[in-house]
Formats: sequence, C-alpha cells, structure tokens
Amino acid sequence: MGNSALLVMDVQNGIVERYASPGALKPVQAALHAARSHGVTVIFVRVALRAGYSDVSPNNQSFSTIRERGGMIETDPETQVWDGVQPLSDEVVVVKRRVSAFAGSGLEVVLRAQSIDHLVLCGISTSGVVLSTVREAADQDYRLTVLSDACLDNDPEVHRVLIEKVFPRQTQVFTVNDWTRDLN
Repeated sequence: MGNSALLVMDVQNGIVERYASPGALKPVQAALHAARSHGVTVIFVRVALRAGYSDVSPNNQSFSTIRERGGMIETDPETQVWDGVQPLSDEVVVVKRRVSAFAGSGLEVVLRAQSIDHLVLCGISTSGVVLSTVREAADQDYRLTVLSDACLDNDPEVHRVLIEKVFPRQTQVFTVNDWTRDLN
C-alpha cells in the first residue's frame, strides 16, 4: 500500500456543520483509522480562499457567491479540519481554491514526490469535491477507489447515482469495511 493515499476531503468545520451530523462521519473516521493502521499515506484537503478574495473570479458563480457573503478565508475557523479527524503532525494538509482537490492546492506535487499512484477518496460532498476529484484524477491516470459510505451529500439520490452509476466507470467503489478487509 506504499503507493496509495487516503484523501480526506473537505471534512472541515463549516462544511461538517452544513452537511452532516457527527455520527454520519463515523465511516470517514473508520477509513482514517484503517489507513493509519496499515501505513497508508493520509492527506487532508480543505477548501479556503485568500484574504481579499484575489483568487475568486467574477466568472465563477459558486465562489463569487462566497466572496459576496464573506467567509471561507484560509485562517477562518470554518475552513479548518474538523476536530473529529485531526491530522497527525506528519500528515499533509493541502488547501485547494476550487472544487477539485487538485485545483490550486499543490496536491499533484505531493503525490508525485511520494510516488503515489492510487487515490482512495472520501469526503463532503459526493457531488462536489469527490466528483470533481474523481474526474480530474482519472484524467491524470491515477488508480482510484471511492469509499461509498465515507462520502456524504445533501441529496441522497445524487449520491446514489454517482456511487452506483457514474463512479464505477472510472473508479473502484468500496465500503470502508470492504476496503479495510482488502488492506488486511
């Protein structure tokens, strides 16, 4: 498993508050525990913007809305990794500037430096960061696994369609328990 990394994406205070009850994140916590127990590299990805919003184009509908209402600045408490999955001192945390984990984050440099070619994805939301990262990572020829029960979305039907119909075209889809069994 030395060439694999678990990406824990957008599991940060402001997003957890909007999308999930802490109990819904137990599969993410289980995936994190399994990865650490089996020596799988863990990388945290959080979304945040620069003070002054110099990285937000008026052409970007989603991020322009954030700029107008305020918040999501890199140092804001809402953009920090949620306490229930805190990174260890030797685990990388990258900050992305858009939806995909690769967008403006330096993630690709970290993966290349560690010769990682297999990404195991979990996070909030299935139709946001997970979908965008699957698409970009597949185009970059990474091997991919999505942990179906460690991905959350506000719309259960969208989550189901992505997990059952869209993702299997580009990635393996496992539950956390199935993935953990494979690690053993």
